[in-house]
Amino acid sequence: MSAILTPFKKLYDLIDGFVLIMLTAIAVALIAPEVGTGDGPLHLGIVTNLGVALVFFLHGAALSRDKLVAGARHWRLHVFVQAFTYVVFPVVGVVLMFALRDKLPADLLLGVFFLCVLPSTVSSSVAMTSMARGNVPGAIFNATISGLIGMALTPLLMGLVISASGTGNMPLGRALTGVALQLLLPFALGQLARPLIGNWLAKKKQITSKIDRGVIVLIVYSSFCDATAAGLWHQYHWQTIGAVMGIAAILLIVVLGATTFVARRLGFSVEDEITAVFCGSKKSLANGIPMAKILFAGHPALGLLVLPLMVYHQLQLIVCSVIAGRYASRNDAPEARGTARA
Repeated sequence: MSAILTPFKKLYDLIDGFVLIMLTAIAVALIAPEVGTGDGPLHLGIVTNLGVALVFFLHGAALSRDKLVAGARHWRLHVFVQAFTYVVFPVVGVVLMFALRDKLPADLLLGVFFLCVLPSTVSSSVAMTSMARGNVPGAIFNATISGLIGMALTPLLMGLVISASGTGNMPLGRALTGVALQLLLPFALGQLARPLIGNWLAKKKQITSKIDRGVIVLIVYSSFCDATAAGLWHQYHWQTIGAVMGIAAILLIVVLGATTFVARRLGFSVEDEITAVFCGSKKSLANGIPMAKILFAGHPALGLLVLPLMVYHQLQLIVCSVIAGRYASRNDAPEARGTARA
């Protein structure tokens, strides 16, 4: 019996359990979408709004200002990471939008640009930097600051590009108000509550992680239910999904290559290079999905809009895990620097 189950166990170990849950939620949404629509019997429109507020409240309560200060000293590294996150990535996104505008649906291209203007992910950036023996305080600082900047800059960039490209309409004032009420306000309240619950949250990281993931699954499920109920998937071929995978893979390869090349040209230490590569190339699913729900509230194609982010997120986890393993196995002797980077 164990011999029969072994291949399945290996598959489960290879694929994150969270990914399997998310894929299951998508499958259920495709089969029976009426249950999970925003105004359906589960009232997921209200539930997910409350869930997003809870997530950012917990993020605010968990954020240690001491850790931010500890990682704030290396300004060249911070400028590098934020420039890749909010300048290089968006420029690549605009180029892709205009290069592919006659070949792919407008909503899908908008989703690609949305992916490009999102902040870096916190948990996996820090975890992989630690695994690769990189500059962990620098990773904590950059990933955290990236998330804070993104609360204002992501909706601003989205509004500007949507207006300029004519791909839709996003009232910028309403978008910023939504972000302020659903993200910034809960985050600020969490910071105020930190003296009361910060230590407890530090001991219960698994609880906050499960809440994060649970809210993401609910939003993805509800988004795909709305898209399926609106007949969105009948409008596109499977080739479209393949195109998303191809774009995400190319984007990841380009950014990983560029961050590595530029970090070395700037003479970063191996530890700082690791932080630059992981923080500069990653995009946050935990911030992106809730933000998409606010920015594209009521959009029937929300499932299609977040598809590039979902695909990119899985690819970055797999590829960056391999890269982290290679960095971790390096020889720390100065003369072995070139070998470690080969």
